[in-house]
Amino acid sequence: MPEETASAGGSLDELLGELAARHGERLAAVLRVASFLVDGVTCHDRRAPLPAGATIDVLPPFAGG
Repeated sequence: MPEETASAGGSLDELLGELAARHGERLAAVLRVASFLVDGVTCHDRRAPLPAGATIDVLPPFAGG
């Protein structure tokens, strides 16, 4: 699985903006519809500060069931 490292102290929204700026609109489109885990817990507030050293998992939409 690919990994990225980002600066600490921001929110999930800020992190997603940083990643979109690095990788372009194609990734930004996926991030807009993805769900996220912060240290294994579903993130419901994308504006809350992320804990230092947090692991963020990106869960793109899944097809099927």
